[in-house]
Amino acid sequence: MARTESRMIDLGTRAPDFSLPDPSTGKTVSLDDFPQAKGYVVAFICNHCPFVQLIRHEFARFGREYTDKGLAVIAINSNDADNFPEDSPEKMQDDARRFGYTFPYLFDETQAVAKAYDAACTPDFYLFDADRKLVYRGQFDDCRPGSNVPVTGKDLRAAADALLQGTPIPQDQKPSLGCNIKWKA
Repeated sequence: MARTESRMIDLGTRAPDFSLPDPSTGKTVSLDDFPQAKGYVVAFICNHCPFVQLIRHEFARFGREYTDKGLAVIAINSNDADNFPEDSPEKMQDDARRFGYTFPYLFDETQAVAKAYDAACTPDFYLFDADRKLVYRGQFDDCRPGSNVPVTGKDLRAAADALLQGTPIPQDQKPSLGCNIKWKA
């Protein structure tokens, strides 16, 4: 696995719009589908990456908790499914069901959305406020495969809690670390 850090794009960057299919529901999803959202979590994940596999149960829990608190949580898989069939839309459906994803898990077949977000790795997390301005980008928490650090989501949770409470977002934002996005040739 190629250990790749997320790119720490500028805070205040506006969330790029997208419209992508959710293989589990057959529906197309966009940010506009969440007009009452207090904020937006956009996460680039996939099925086969060990970094994602390590956090997926806790990320599913995060999704349930923070959707109930008013955040829109959206996961996107931008990997090349032709060369990485474990990341195919059919396998995405399986993972969404097995791990209890209650949020949309979208397929970015053209990889245009990953490029628009300047996503580099899986997992890669972005938190936008209600005006779709970036307030957090970086890691879920300090856990890594083989580190024996518990998976808590503390970094993303701290940022989401601050956003929802109207308090300053933590400025100590660390890049995510994961597998590189599997780009098409």
